[in-house]
Parts: sequence; C-alpha cells; structure tokens
Amino acid sequence: MSLQQFRNYMALEKKYSAHTVEAYLRDLEQFRVFCAGEHGEEPLEEMPYSVVRSWIIAQIEGGCTNRSVNRKVASLKAYYKYLVRMGRIPTSPLASHRPLKSEKKVEIPFSVGEMRELLTQWPEEPGYESLRDRLLVDLLYTTGIRRAELIGIRLADLDLDAGTLRVLGKRNKERVLPLLTGLTPLFQSYLKVREAEFPQADTPYLFLSASGNKMYEALVYRIINKYLSKVSQKAKRSPHVLRHTFATHLLNQGADMNSVKELLGHASLASTQVYTHNSIAELKRIHLESHPRNKKRDTI
Repeated sequence: MSLQQFRNYMALEKKYSAHTVEAYLRDLEQFRVFCAGEHGEEPLEEMPYSVVRSWIIAQIEGGCTNRSVNRKVASLKAYYKYLVRMGRIPTSPLASHRPLKSEKKVEIPFSVGEMRELLTQWPEEPGYESLRDRLLVDLLYTTGIRRAELIGIRLADLDLDAGTLRVLGKRNKERVLPLLTGLTPLFQSYLKVREAEFPQADTPYLFLSASGNKMYEALVYRIINKYLSKVSQKAKRSPHVLRHTFATHLLNQGADMNSVKELLGHASLASTQVYTHNSIAELKRIHLESHPRNKKRDTI
C-alpha cells in the first residue's frame, strides 16, 4: 500500500498537522530502509514483529533514547492500525507491543518573579522587532498557546473589541481564547507599527519576520530563548516551557483543571494533569509553612 494513501488518511481524516504527518512518514521511511536492508523488497505490511524488534534494537544501539524510540514506534503502530482498518492485514504486528520504560521528563516552569521581571523591565528598543517580540512573549505567557498556533494566527483571528483570539490547534481544532485587557494597548501599538513597517505585505498572518514574511518555528524559539535568558538560568528556555508556565501559574492560583484543559486545547484531562506536579509542590510549600504541626513552627 502506498504511503501516499496513509499520508492522505492522516491529513484529511485524522486531521493531523503537517508537521506530525511528516514526522510519521519520516519514521516509516526509516523503517522501510531498515527492512529493505534486512529483507529485500518485501512489503511493510508483511513484516513480523521480530523485524520490528530488530529495528528497535538497532535504534537503541544507534544512540536513540527510549523516549525517541517510543515516538518512532508510535508512527509504526498508527500505520499498521490503518492497514488493519483498510483490511490489508488481519492484526497489527505491534498489537502486543509495550513501550520502553523511560524517565518522566519534568518541565521546570518559570517563576512568577521571573516573568514579572521580564515583562515589567522590557528593554525599550525602537523598531518593529522589539515590539513584536514583546507582544509575542506576553501572548504566549497569558494564553498558553503552542508555538505552531502562534505562528498560524491571522489578522482576522484577532477581535480586540470582544477581547478574544481564535487559534487553530492540533488536528485543526479551533478554539476561542480570552485576552487580558492589559494586552489591548500592546496589540494596538503593534498593529500600527506593523502596518507602517510592511504597508505592502501581502500576508494574512499577525506575526511577521523582519523581512515581512510569515514567522517560522526556529525564529520563535530564538526570541523566547533570547529574552528569558536575561531573567532565568534554567537550562531550557523555550515556547513550550512558557506554555507549561501558563498552566502551572493558573493552577497555583486556584484555577480548576477542566478550565485549564480547555484553554490549552487538550483533548483529554490526562494531558493537562502533567502540569499538576508543580501545583502540588506549591500546595506542599503552603502546607509546610502554615500548619502548626510543622516542626519548623510552633508545635501542638
């Protein structure tokens, strides 16, 4: 079966993002090359689990972490599940496969103090890029949107009168987010400068590069890393950590998890629960500082 058919299935029926589709196909192509070297031109749908296991071992010996291998295997599982659905094979060779054990990756969010310092002491630099970067950082922190969602925001998605922003999330799921009123003047200033800087820009996107083109993921990462490095010594300073920070700060301030789930655009509550360890840490601190049975304070 052609991988093009599988590509169409993921893009049109499952509504996966272009980035996800390409990642799946990249993993499948890597597996196909491995199989060709081991078993000639035998089609992928006829590969037994023993071949998959050999491929997994080869990945590990090649330096892949268990987490990376699990991600690659997920691509294979999706493909074979598709073949079962289409009636090409009776069962998936990965039906009984169990993911490799891997350490849980704990993201350390930025503190309230770090974010306050960054946003209240923003360097007053003239020009379009400084204003764009200021709005970009503030928007990521106050909405928790993903990097790809930010890049895809169009001018028509912004409604300053209603104080809302429409974003297109994973699998093309649309959601409307509230904007803090404090961002309105910043948006207005940015839009004015954007129009003056790129009066002939033929693009619907809100955020543009210095050349007037649609922004790209690496540029957003560099911007976040550049400014967060001024107030934080954390090893990881990325757009995803800002998303994590958004969720953690809301939970620490008493927001209910279902509301945070909706704001983040998660499909299930389980995805949101990964952020609760920081909230629990905050509750533990308050508990230790406040309860009279804590030995560091008066005891009963």
